[in-house]
Amino acid sequence: MDKEVRNLVIILQWVVIDMIEVTTMEDLMEQLSNMNKDNSICQVFIPGKGIFTIVLQDETIYSPTSIIQSNQYLKQIVAESTGVEKEGRAISSADLMRNPFF
Repeated sequence: MDKEVRNLVIILQWVVIDMIEVTTMEDLMEQLSNMNKDNSICQVFIPGKGIFTIVLQDETIYSPTSIIQSNQYLKQIVAESTGVEKEGRAISSADLMRNPFF
């Protein structure tokens, strides 16, 4: 088990979570809609299914472009590879896939 995951599991074992019995979809949606950064863990009991622990994760959606822009090393690699393609010393992966000989 990864060290970060193991640490999270240990932390979660010490958190007291109120368990709510959910009998309808509306009850479940109400529990989910009440979750936020401060109230990010919800434990529900669904009769006939069992106990579920729901953890709200960060809502930030990372696009490849935003990841590249935030990392100088990746930005440099992309700029270099784009320059090499423009000079004709390399072929892009899209052009490579269109090539009938490969």
